[in-house]
Parts: sequence; structure tokens; C-alpha cells
Amino acid sequence: MFSKEESRKMREEFWISYGKSFPRKWVLYDTKIKGFSFKFHFDNKTAAVFLDLEDDLENRITYWEKLTAVKAILTSEYLPEAIYDEDYYLDNGKEISRISVTLDQKVSIHNKNSWQHVMLFFNENMGAFEAFFAEYEDYLKM
Repeated sequence: MFSKEESRKMREEFWISYGKSFPRKWVLYDTKIKGFSFKFHFDNKTAAVFLDLEDDLENRITYWEKLTAVKAILTSEYLPEAIYDEDYYLDNGKEISRISVTLDQKVSIHNKNSWQHVMLFFNENMGAFEAFFAEYEDYLKM
């Protein structure tokens, strides 16, 4: 068991290490589409990459329909493991739409032995998300 401070330091150490191991400027929130963002997630149980739609319902529906229209392309050419979840609820109760890819193996940010595997997973899968976005950005923004 780790104290909050120890846990915070390990998280910080992981993200610094990740940035040094894979120095790259990720798109993340800089999509130029309101409420459309890419996210990394790593905690005590899982690692995942997300494409989240968090805007108002009307805009979420608009972008969700576009993403659904290209689902076959995303899953066949970029991310075969992608899970589409139109109605996803965050821990705070907020409803969003999410496309996610989760690492199948049990990992923990508190276990440094799993860090390299998670870093490779992040780099590969977020890279694929961004390649998809770069290819279909104009379509999504229409």
C-alpha cells in the first residue's frame, strides 16, 4: 500500500519517464473540435487510451454519428480492439461518448515492472488513434 504522496510521486515519475522514453507532442485536447479529445489512462488496475466526446448532447450526437460511420475503417485499419460506447458515465456521473482501447493485461502504475509494457501500449495505440484522426480530421470537422 502506498501513501497518497508516494502514489502521487510514482504517477509523476511514470509520466516523466514516458515523456522521456517517447518524446512526442500528442494531439490530446488540441483537436480543434470542441469537446473532442484523446486521453491516456493508467491507474492501479488498467491502462487505456480514449477518444472522448464531452460536449453538449447535440454536438456529441453529431460527432458520434460521424465516428460510427467510419467505425469499420477505424477497427479494420487502425485499432481492431476499439470499443465504441455511446453512453459512458464518468465516475462523477457525467455522461459522455467514448471510444476506448484497453490493455488486456492487469497492470498497475505502482508496479514499475509493468511500465515499459504500458508505455509501448500507449505509444502504439495513441499513435494509431492520431493517425486515424489525421486521415479523417476534415471529414469529422465538416
